Amino acid sequence: MTEIVGRYADYETLRDQAVALRRAGLSLRQIRDELKIYNNDLLQRLVQGEPSPEWTRRPNAKDDLRARARELRLEGWTYDRIQAELGCSKSSISLWVRDLPKPEPRYSPEEQRALMREGLRKYRGAQDERRERLKATARAEIGAVSDRELFLLGVGLYWAEGQKSKPYARRQSVLFVNSDPDMIRVYLAWLDLLSVDPELLRYRVMIHESADVPSAERFWADVVQVDVGVFQRTTLKKHNPKTVRKNTGDDYHGCLVITVRQGADLYCRIEGWWKGISAHSEERLG
Repeated sequence: MTEIVGRYADYETLRDQAVALRRAGLSLRQIRDELKIYNNDLLQRLVQGEPSPEWTRRPNAKDDLRARARELRLEGWTYDRIQAELGCSKSSISLWVRDLPKPEPRYSPEEQRALMREGLRKYRGAQDERRERLKATARAEIGAVSDRELFLLGVGLYWAEGQKSKPYARRQSVLFVNSDPDMIRVYLAWLDLLSVDPELLRYRVMIHESADVPSAERFWADVVQVDVGVFQRTTLKKHNPKTVRKNTGDDYHGCLVITVRQGADLYCRIEGWWKGISAHSEERLG
């Protein structure tokens, strides 16, 4: 330091001048240029203890956030709530409030679980509402269904869900099985479009032996709008005790089997219709 000061005037004189300039509101750069002192270490020592002018201080954009974060922490807010309120990172919040006492939990474990359940209920409710809106919009997009559209739909429906003849099991009967009431109604509407005599239709329920069989029979009789007495004997599925069934409860009604008597010719036509649709799809795909 002595060597550095030696190049300049007397140190005390320099300090008096530097302090006077500092108190007059000059910045370090201005003092440097005024006194021709280009050694930063010496310049800092000359003004040591003198605060910098207000106009040279850069405002810290986070000062207000920091103060607000500390206020909220003292009110018992968690990091997550403070972050959501102020929009700053958790790491900054942690740095700002780490000297403050950790707030006591606002809720007991039971209350927290109840809040979580309520939040989940609202979330699922909002999801259900959104799904119902999408379904309603999609339903409106369908509009009226023409006879040709129903005809093609029925062919595809049968080929997906109906009984088909196989090289190893030759069958030429029209038999349809499904557990969806709406699917059954569409299928019956299709048979009606084909002018199939309702007297040729035979109905049978397939259901697990542990289910409420009479209730299931009444359910399907209402769906197809016939007397339950015309149903054929219900087919009971044996229950495997090693299997945990999920299709239980009041909404479980088994499946309905619909058979068209004397349906060999109809089956051949259905297969031919499907081949026609398939051939058109092959042409479209090139």
